[in-house]
Amino acid sequence: MPGNSAGVAAVERAASLLEAFTDRDFTLSLGELARRVELDKATVLRIARSLAKYGLLIRNEDASWRLGPKLMKLGNIYQSTFRASDIIEPLLADLVAQTGESAAVYVREGQERLCLFRHDSHQSIRHSARVGDTLPLDRGAPGRVILAYSERSGTIYDEIRAAGYHATFGERDPQVASVAVPVFRDGRNLFGSLALTGPPARFTEEAIKRNLEILMAAARRLSSAMGGEPGT
Repeated sequence: MPGNSAGVAAVERAASLLEAFTDRDFTLSLGELARRVELDKATVLRIARSLAKYGLLIRNEDASWRLGPKLMKLGNIYQSTFRASDIIEPLLADLVAQTGESAAVYVREGQERLCLFRHDSHQSIRHSARVGDTLPLDRGAPGRVILAYSERSGTIYDEIRAAGYHATFGERDPQVASVAVPVFRDGRNLFGSLALTGPPARFTEEAIKRNLEILMAAARRLSSAMGGEPGT
C-alpha cells in the first residue's frame, strides 16, 4: 500500500517515545526524549502532541512530558485478559518436546521456592515433582537463580548474574541435575525462574549448551508476555 512504510515508521517512532520513560525517569524534557529516541526535537514534539491527543502522553506545565492515563486503561485491559497459565503451560510443553527434560517455573515463597507450573518429561527416567511443592532456595539451580536476581550477595550469585543462568548437579538431590534462567515481569522485576531438570547423566556439557539456548529463548518469550524486559 502507498505510504505503508512511512506509516509503520511513524508507529515505531511513537512506540519508542513511550518506551523512553522508566520508573525512575517518569518525566522527561523534550530534549531528553529526543536524545533517547535519536530524533530531532521537532519530530519528537510532533509525535508527542499526537500521542497527547489520545491521552497517551501528558505535557507538564514546565513543558516536560510524562505518560498519560490512557496507558493505565490499556494496561488494565491487558491484565484482565492475561492469564499466566495460558502462556506458561504450552511453553513448558514445548520445552519438554524440544529438550526431553522436565520443565518447571518456580517463584519465591518466603524463604523457599514454590513449583508454580510443571510439565514432566516423557522419558522413563526423569525428575518428578508436583505443582505446589516447596523446595530450598539455596539448593538447586532454580532457587539459586531466584536468589541471584533478588540481589543476594556472594561470589556464586555474582557469577550467576554475569552468566545469566545456573546449572547444578546433585546439589539438592544426588539424582537430580538442573539448569535455570530468570524470568522477569513489569520491566526488570523478577517473576521467578524457568528450569529444566533431569538425571545428571543426561546433563552433559554439550546437552546443557544445546538446551540452554532453548531455555533462554523460552524465558525471553515468557518475560515479554508479562511485560518484562527479557534477559540476554
